[in-house]
Amino acid sequence: MIAAAIIILGQGSLETARRIQVALEPGTLIHGLAGRVEGADVTYESFGETLRGLHRDDVAVIALCASGIVIRALAPLLQNKRNEPPVLAVAEDGGAVVPLLGGLRGVNGLAQRVGDALGTAPAITTTGEVRFGLTLEAPPAGYVARDPGASKAFMSDLLGGATARLEGHAPWIAGSRVPLTEDGDRVIRVTPEDRDAGPGALVFHPATVVVAVEAGDRALPDRVTRALAEAGLARQSVALVLARARDAARTEVHQTAAALGCSMCFVDAPSAEAMAGLAVPESARARPLATHGPVALAVATAPDAIQPVGRPRGRLAVVGLGPGSPSLRAPVVREELRRATHWIGYETYIRMAGTPRPDQVVLGSDNRVEMDRARQAFALAAEGARVAVISSGDPGVFAMATAVMEALHQSDEPAWHGVDLVILPGISAAQGAAALVGAPLGHDFCVISLSDNLKPLDVILDRVEHAARADLAMALYNPVSKARPWQLGRALERLLDVRAPETPVVLARDVGRPAQAVTVTTLGAVRPGQVDMRTVVLVGSSATRTFGRAADGGTWVYSPRWYGTGEG
Repeated sequence: MIAAAIIILGQGSLETARRIQVALEPGTLIHGLAGRVEGADVTYESFGETLRGLHRDDVAVIALCASGIVIRALAPLLQNKRNEPPVLAVAEDGGAVVPLLGGLRGVNGLAQRVGDALGTAPAITTTGEVRFGLTLEAPPAGYVARDPGASKAFMSDLLGGATARLEGHAPWIAGSRVPLTEDGDRVIRVTPEDRDAGPGALVFHPATVVVAVEAGDRALPDRVTRALAEAGLARQSVALVLARARDAARTEVHQTAAALGCSMCFVDAPSAEAMAGLAVPESARARPLATHGPVALAVATAPDAIQPVGRPRGRLAVVGLGPGSPSLRAPVVREELRRATHWIGYETYIRMAGTPRPDQVVLGSDNRVEMDRARQAFALAAEGARVAVISSGDPGVFAMATAVMEALHQSDEPAWHGVDLVILPGISAAQGAAALVGAPLGHDFCVISLSDNLKPLDVILDRVEHAARADLAMALYNPVSKARPWQLGRALERLLDVRAPETPVVLARDVGRPAQAVTVTTLGAVRPGQVDMRTVVLVGSSATRTFGRAADGGTWVYSPRWYGTGEG
């Protein structure tokens, strides 16, 4: 079941929302409109923006409001029905449950669960589900249609009076109202074998095949493909790739799992055959275990007959929250935070990330222990956890991505190198600040940190001077702290040795946060006392221009596209 969120607009919906929440998976949160709902798990400002964000993040939505409001909010996003997450509209008092979207992603099943919790029959209108209690276009987890496009026509035949016979193990079909007979006109075949459907047949592949591999051969993905072909097994039936724990960092192992499009686990076992035997014991096998060189294949009698073994491949995502406002956060970052089992980061940034679920572990720390955080994150991910390392702005700009890369580079632990590591960008503080005043970084620019914690001050000042002589616009990070209140003054002195006093300067504090403040001044007028650690300082080039902003009397700042040769 994919994640779900309950959206309410008024206090009167909260009691119904709580009844629904109890019936769904742990982690399902109630989102209440700010200023109108008290006691919700999450507060939001804009209904449409929140609804569209959840939809983009592939979260099922249960909205306690009129259907029309939901439809109008989501209409711009609707493109592919196979990819749409479930969306339900529910009456405030629970008296109506209406599936709206996600018919191929389980919306009717979700509607039934919600209806059961409220004592209300859901308004299911899908013909196949009304008559047969299922849709063949959306098989449950553990089963894959060999040809998804054939399911609709097959269902139409059944609705037109055809009967079917079931070959193979499929409780979800056997327990439905599909007209099954021993001599049916059509065939529903459930098999791990690599067989075309043929006329009048529909094939589902159960996820019952376990592939265990031993590393050491770069051609391992091809060997696995040949082994499956020799065994007559469909790659769609592969549920899991197993490898020895010591091979967690081997490229060919990861390439094999990627080629098969399935998950991977690492096992402490002496051979591929031993690993396969652990996952599918002899009593649960549909056929004898087979070995093909470094590849062992085990076929279970059903998807749920595969035993959990080893540890899954963990994931470490370094995420950028952007400058502060949740509205400026990338959807992929929101999704990563939602899926993570652990949040790790500087305590201030963790608070910016939002409200974690009760089942998510939060590990906050001081802002000066980046390497400790990175190593802790790898240790957790190496054990199979899904870890989000949280940065503000962009994680690759004076933030945690570099510390994570350093920790990995310094480690020879195979489990660390086998982690699924991704860096998810965010809007940097410099970008956020620039956008508030126009385009001061619209031509060549550089970004320099004034912190001397990790580099000497003379290096910092030298870089500032060289950037000024190169006539680059620049963004100055970490300009002032309690320990070094005087360094910005030194940097400004260097700049004034090269740049004109009338050079535009932008001071942007708390960008994207409630206390946001922006000042446009000049290099000759700016004073270090106007700046603190939460301020980004943008210094223009010789070409940077300013002009009045009519709407609020402020100032626009931009660095033109042309430089030195006139407009072009």
